[in-house]
This record gives sequence, structure tokens and C-alpha cells, in this order.
Amino acid sequence: MLRYWAAAKEAARVPSDDVPGGTLAEVLLLVRAQHDDRFTTVLGRCSFVVDGDPVGGRNHGTVALKPDSLVDVLPPFAGG
Repeated sequence: MLRYWAAAKEAARVPSDDVPGGTLAEVLLLVRAQHDDRFTTVLGRCSFVVDGDPVGGRNHGTVALKPDSLVDVLPPFAGG
């Protein structure tokens, strides 16, 4: 499941999406197809946390997901 926060939630117009996939890259490809260009733009600026572990700069194709994984989609936040 992808759980959206702040601007990502607003752009998706839903709080979450349940999209199957074996890697973060697969899931992101599928979810982009379900939403409009605005969402895709916001998603491009987001960071991701998979099951509590920040993805950081890792290649999304190498980030394995389990069937019950939770992916938090975090847009940049203002402030410090």
C-alpha cells in the first residue's frame, strides 16, 4: 500500500492506493498510470519510506516490496 502525505495526498485525491508489485519501481509505474500529470509531477519530488526504512538514493528497482509493505510517499516539507 502507498500512503500519501501532504501535497502527494492532495494531488492523488485519495489518502492511499493499494497497488501490487515486487519492487518500488513497479509500484510507482502502476500508480502513475492511475493518476493525472499533476500527481506524477508531485511524485517526482517525493521521497519514500518502505516499512519504516527510508529509500534515500537507492535505485527504486532494487527496493523489494513484500505483499504487505507500506510505502509512505513524502513530498518536500517546508520549514526545518
